[in-house]
Amino acid sequence: MTLLIAMILAAFAASAAEAAPPLKPGDPFPSWSLPAQDGSRVDSATLRGRTYLLWFYPKAMTPGCTTEGRGLRDRWVDFQKLGVEIFGVSFDPPAVNEEFRNREQFPFPLLSDSDRSLALAVGAAESPTATVPRRISYLIGSDGKVRRVYDAVVPASHAGDVLGDLVSP
Repeated sequence: MTLLIAMILAAFAASAAEAAPPLKPGDPFPSWSLPAQDGSRVDSATLRGRTYLLWFYPKAMTPGCTTEGRGLRDRWVDFQKLGVEIFGVSFDPPAVNEEFRNREQFPFPLLSDSDRSLALAVGAAESPTATVPRRISYLIGSDGKVRRVYDAVVPASHAGDVLGDLVSP
């Protein structure tokens, strides 16, 4: 029994050790490539020179995620005027993200981080076995560095919070 407990604790410690802490402003954002809801791939290399928001959301079609997504959708034109692209990221499979995007008429892609690789690299997942990512967003500058971290996201005000930071940095 003691051996079993030790093995469980060791496995837990190994999993926890793989999760990075959240990035900070000025940190380079790691390279990534994820499938979008339509089966295409979106990757950081194609976004070089552009500013974008990656918003990690726990689960498609749940109340908080829907509220947050709708806020970003409703302010989409404001983000476009400022030259900011938006990408949602969850652990949901692309088909579920496609349903969510279509249902809510989101104009931005929803990406699937099903292996949790990006979430683990940027502190959006606590372990490789996490069932959902943390509600956290990163504003990435055209230089590929983190401009702003939103780690205490309030779904109803998130879009306005990000826009406020963009117009008065």
